[in-house]
Amino acid sequence: MRESKPSHVRTVIAYIVLIFLAFLCLFFFYVLLVNCTRDHFSIQKGFSAIPGDHFITNFKNVLADANVPILSGLKNSLLVSGLAALLATYFSCMTAYGIYAYDFKLRKFAFVFILLIMTMPTQVTALGFIKLVEKMSLLDTLVPLYVPSIAAPVVFYFMYSYMQSSLPMELVEAARIDGSNEMHTFNFIVLPLMKPAIAVQAIFTFVSSWNNYFMPALVLTSKKKQTLPILIAALRSADFLKFDQGKVYMLITMAIVPIIIIYILLSKYIVSGVTLGGVKG
Repeated sequence: MRESKPSHVRTVIAYIVLIFLAFLCLFFFYVLLVNCTRDHFSIQKGFSAIPGDHFITNFKNVLADANVPILSGLKNSLLVSGLAALLATYFSCMTAYGIYAYDFKLRKFAFVFILLIMTMPTQVTALGFIKLVEKMSLLDTLVPLYVPSIAAPVVFYFMYSYMQSSLPMELVEAARIDGSNEMHTFNFIVLPLMKPAIAVQAIFTFVSSWNNYFMPALVLTSKKKQTLPILIAALRSADFLKFDQGKVYMLITMAIVPIIIIYILLSKYIVSGVTLGGVKG
């Protein structure tokens, strides 16, 4: 009975800390939702916990702004982020499976080489990448924004670590004995087992590509090809006399909604993907 009181106190403290952290995370999101319903002048007055009545007006103003083609920006961001998540997860999983399931001479070298690439920041290779894109006549296209996701060292490392804890080689060897070829084994046996890990990395890659400003700003020039981060920055840097904070908050809100939807759809796999590897490891 004596040990139950300290345990009860620790539980209460843990809940208080978690509630406080949840409040900090949700408070700024709530402010964003409130401000997207207010006009520019009311936002300038300061914080308000009560939503305004300019939600429809701000929404219409964003859609009517010819300098910020929000619909094409949403389409471009969805296309780039979706393809980047698909290519990164599938080919990284395939690469991890190749190094995990096959024993060849350069196996360790390949693994270390990929990890070394993981430590190299994007800014270091940006100039050479832009020159390569220019030579391939791919400037002002969306192709350079998602095709390089095929080589995603961070996603590869996560997939490889997950395979070590969750993919028994006996299962792969049994499939080979039954006459399954390697592509069939990978697509219909390995991938289903990797669903939690794929979901985790899919949403991380999707969000990273969705929020990416640096590379699209270098590659894209025409308004119709630009993604949401560039459009938000363009709206934020507009002329002071024409600047409307209500439109900015509305545009940011519209940019966040698809991420929330993706997270809700994949949340079940994300939680299991984060916990399962740790339990089996």
